Amino acid sequence: MDIATVIGLLSGIALLATAMSMGSGGITSFVDIPSILVVIGGTTAATLVMFPLQAVLTSFSILMKGFIHKAEVPAEKIDQLIELALVVRKEGVLALEKKKIDDPFLARGVRLLVDGIDQNTIRAMLDTEVSSLQDRHSDGAQIFEQIGTLAPAFGMIGTLIGLVQMLQSLSDPSSIGPSMAVALITTLYGALIANLLALPFAKKLSIRSKEETVIKELVIEGVISMAKKENPNLMKAKLNAFLAPRLQVE
Repeated sequence: MDIATVIGLLSGIALLATAMSMGSGGITSFVDIPSILVVIGGTTAATLVMFPLQAVLTSFSILMKGFIHKAEVPAEKIDQLIELALVVRKEGVLALEKKKIDDPFLARGVRLLVDGIDQNTIRAMLDTEVSSLQDRHSDGAQIFEQIGTLAPAFGMIGTLIGLVQMLQSLSDPSSIGPSMAVALITTLYGALIANLLALPFAKKLSIRSKEETVIKELVIEGVISMAKKENPNLMKAKLNAFLAPRLQVE
């Protein structure tokens, strides 16, 4: 589980709830069902108009990466690749068949290597898989970015609806204050959805995509290095080049 995401989200909600509850009307004064319907309903409807249904549904499954994600350590992946390279140097490529590999992407690369596929084809096939992964993650991040744009817009639409309703009841001065408060709540809802949920999650998904891409690029270079039967020390130097100095394998 990504503890930073959980802490950030829960602390943000807790602080906002505390600030709201300290007002004269309490936290219940910030709850308005029509405003929720306008912001959430309008944002959802517009998102479905902009994107295919399957893409929207997939984006919410990708969203779980923001909560449940076990990031792979690049140094550990390099150590694993060097271990496999040593096996290739000592026993040959076919000896890799006996190795249990939990990483599906690495396992596919090793399988192609064992099957005698040439290194250019291996690189092309694995690169295609990485590109497909990046496209899926990019689509998910784009959907949340659009939600971050749409929610404040529908918050303003809700405010305009509230102002129209308020102006229609100017004959009753006592209703102006409560009506104005309700009108502004929709803007608040839109801003909260955009800045506490949608935009942070879009950024988080982009970061996760970059992290996964780096790991997969390490795997590709490692598999190609094994195909070339390069010295493991040379492989290590090549793979370390992908990482910041403090993350490199000694």
